[in-house]
Amino acid sequence: MDNKTLVETLSKRLDISRETVTSLIDGMAEVVGENCSGLNSISIPSFGTFESKKRMERVAVHPASGKRLLVPPKIVLTFRPSPLLKQRIINGE
Repeated sequence: MDNKTLVETLSKRLDISRETVTSLIDGMAEVVGENCSGLNSISIPSFGTFESKKRMERVAVHPASGKRLLVPPKIVLTFRPSPLLKQRIINGE
C-alpha cells in the first residue's frame, strides 16, 4: 500500500479530510523520528513498539577485495509488532 492509498483509506474509514490524515501521518513520523533519535522507544497499544538501538563501530571485510573496513557507529530504528497485531495478521483480519 502506498501513501496515497493509505491516506484515502484512513480518510474514508475515519470520515475526516485527506489533509487532516496527511498532517496526522506527518506528525506521527516527526514524533517517532524525534524520540527515536534520542534512543527512546515509542509504544503504540495494539500496534507495536518503535525502538532505536545504537550499533557500535565494528570491523567488516569487503567481500570482493578482502580489505578490512571500519564501519562507524550508527543508530538503527526497529519495529516490534504487538502480539495483537501478530494475531490479526495470522488470522487474516
